[in-house]
Amino acid sequence: MYSTDDLYGLVLAGGKSSRMGQDKGELQYYATNHRSYLYHTLRELCPKTFISCRADQKNIIDSGFNYILDEDQYKGPLNGMLSAHHAYPDKAWLVVAVDLPHIHENNLRALVKQRQPQKSATVYATHESKLPEPLIGIWEPSGLMAAEAFMIETQKSCPRKFLMNTEVHLIYPENDLELFNANFPEDYELAKSRIDE
Repeated sequence: MYSTDDLYGLVLAGGKSSRMGQDKGELQYYATNHRSYLYHTLRELCPKTFISCRADQKNIIDSGFNYILDEDQYKGPLNGMLSAHHAYPDKAWLVVAVDLPHIHENNLRALVKQRQPQKSATVYATHESKLPEPLIGIWEPSGLMAAEAFMIETQKSCPRKFLMNTEVHLIYPENDLELFNANFPEDYELAKSRIDE
């Protein structure tokens, strides 16, 4: 097992949540809002953890949590990841998006245990799609550098497209449901009903 000294945690919470109609990080699935839940979970695994956020998210900035402001150089989730990379270019990042309600410490610990630092990233994929899920994984510094170059060269901001064109290590959850993404109010209600069962 590799040391985690060079691995920082990042909760991706800077999205506009327009489809959900409210800040997805404020939704509560467990004892606290999901942004805080993920932040504290990552802190158990990484020497430092941050929340990636927009400059207008005052509730995060004033929360006392470590945060990294999105630089707004790029569109989409790579905006937050590359902002973190620019702040700490020698660190790898264990990233998790705030809209993954069924992620727990065991999912994140599995990434750390199976990390392959010589590849661009170690990320989850569903058994069904076999496609990389870029927002739940470990991104190496070399991978983030290459992703930025890929975006500049292709004008594409999709992190999955980059991962499909580079060397990645895929790991799989016990159940694909663990990677369920809650984007709409009905997704929140569905996830909450599963958790409350």
